[in-house]
Amino acid sequence: MIYGERIRLRAIEQEDVPRFAIWLNDPEVRQNLLLRLPLSVTEEEAWFASLQQRPPEERPFTIEIKTPTGWRAIGNIGLSNINWYDRSAEVGIFIGEKQYWNQGYGREAMQLMLQHAFNTLNLNRVGLKVYETNLRGIRSYEHVGFVHEGRLRQGRYQDGKYVDVLLMSILRSEWRDASTAK
Repeated sequence: MIYGERIRLRAIEQEDVPRFAIWLNDPEVRQNLLLRLPLSVTEEEAWFASLQQRPPEERPFTIEIKTPTGWRAIGNIGLSNINWYDRSAEVGIFIGEKQYWNQGYGREAMQLMLQHAFNTLNLNRVGLKVYETNLRGIRSYEHVGFVHEGRLRQGRYQDGKYVDVLLMSILRSEWRDASTAK
């Protein structure tokens, strides 16, 4: 497990699957994800089963927060498309428990994931894609140190219109600078 001040990242377990399906069937949660359609618990179970076929470094984590009664799952985060030659990867995150939106948990989870990516996996670059309509996500990524590096114009059809997909990244040297400045 990877521990932060208020959260921890742990391996996804079978008992997380029904909760993930509930989150991913909420249109408000799904709006900023690649998913477009609702999915069944069976489909989510198949996704969970396929995790064992992925390299260990590309298996996502459950984001949990500490509550008075114990740890509570609120979302997930993970690296994908790791390129060991270029030392780069993509990151994806979502907070499924909407009552915990806008409280900094996603930002803390991203900081822990970057620490893992740069200090444990020895990556040099972590990138992501975010829809221009996801203002909360964009602010969070900027706060952690991600830099805008490009735009896929009208790269996503969403809610009856085309929106731009923003490309952002952070380099190890930028992250190191951001982490020592605190």
